[in-house]
Amino acid sequence: MRIGVLTEIRPGERRVALPPEAVASLCGDGSTVTVQTGAGRHLHASDEDYRAAGAEIADSAEQVAENSDVLAVVNPPELPVIQALPSGANLVGMLNPFQEARAVRSARDQGISAYALELLPRISRAQSMDALSSQALVAGYRAALVGADLLPRFFPLFMTAAGTIPPARVLVLGAGVAGLQAIATARRLGAVVSGYDVRAAAADEVRSLGATFVSLDLETQEGAGGYAKSQSADFAERQHAALAPYVAESDVVITTAAIPGRQAPLLLTESMVAAMRPGSVVVDLAAQSGGNCELSKPGETNVHGGVTVWGGADVPSQLPVHASKLYGANQTAFIRLLRDGEADDEILVGCRVTAGGEIVHDGVRRALAEEPDQREQGE
Repeated sequence: MRIGVLTEIRPGERRVALPPEAVASLCGDGSTVTVQTGAGRHLHASDEDYRAAGAEIADSAEQVAENSDVLAVVNPPELPVIQALPSGANLVGMLNPFQEARAVRSARDQGISAYALELLPRISRAQSMDALSSQALVAGYRAALVGADLLPRFFPLFMTAAGTIPPARVLVLGAGVAGLQAIATARRLGAVVSGYDVRAAAADEVRSLGATFVSLDLETQEGAGGYAKSQSADFAERQHAALAPYVAESDVVITTAAIPGRQAPLLLTESMVAAMRPGSVVVDLAAQSGGNCELSKPGETNVHGGVTVWGGADVPSQLPVHASKLYGANQTAFIRLLRDGEADDEILVGCRVTAGGEIVHDGVRRALAEEPDQREQGE
């Protein structure tokens, strides 16, 4: 199998789909890996490191694509790169198919089988390929560090001759992988931590990390695949009212709630932020998908009434070495399944977006049906 690895060029993106250790593993299986020059620059991995792992180096993305049976990416590549792939090739990555309509249609028209790892079925056999979880772990860790950095006071308790410094109070909204890692990291830094999630099942996980679970006496909102389901306007209004006092007494609020393919739920309104003490911090990991905080903007840090609001953008890329290591392990496991598994394997079927010149994923096909088809407009 011929595997290609691109140099990611989107602004803010510092990861690579396959770091050298993943390349060495795949080459050890008998695969041929071609890596675009400079792919590992943010990992401090040189072209020579990739050569030592067994890879060949190509100058351009198109060169990599045209010689690949599988193109491993972090983000959807540029259209000329997709069009350089041979018909019947495979494209594997975080393809964001609900928003990246042009890339999806280009893959369809090229006869490519495109696999979006964020659509991976949430079953035990797919855990080693679960890129959403691995990258959420990185983001959750980073969120706690950002909160500690922006807060103008200590996280831990200090008892000194000059007096006692009480610990910071951190509230984490959303107890998925990112939220739980944020809780664990904030606890390690010495803060007093509370966590909230609309799924009742998350309570035990929050408590297992030594944090307090915030129970709002609202109905549970368990959705498909272990995610929270979309909330009604009435539920959201009651949730905001119930959360408000917990938010107001917190020094740092970290929000992590997201539903793949949908806008993030609004958890912090402007009035809730206004009630926080000056010097407090909000860290919104969902800023790029609409934001859990009404005041957050992706990639920006703003101050509102003395409260600092940090909007996350490309957060896993801020720790590219280990983000790429984890993502590379996900990619490696998936590529091996693609090579050795059956075409009708439920994992492959679950995240296959295009194949045989068609959009084959029902959810993506429905989501894109209302948008103008670029092919029909001659674009």
